[in-house]
Amino acid sequence: MADSEESDDPTVPIVCEACGTTSRVPLSELRESLDTHNEHRHDGEEIAQVDPVIADELANAVADDLGLFESDE
Repeated sequence: MADSEESDDPTVPIVCEACGTTSRVPLSELRESLDTHNEHRHDGEEIAQVDPVIADELANAVADDLGLFESDE
């Protein structure tokens, strides 16, 4: 099996509580997938989103990498 660029693209869980759906999409398609779903199902309102638990973990990891959690002591 040959490696493809798509197989290397991590997937991100998205949820839409209004529709009762969850799915995983490639990171490179995340914004487009959310925009398309919200435009077609919710008149453009941002209802579907990245799973909030994952979004919080990612934000914490980025803040930690940037040293935002380090104290000035």
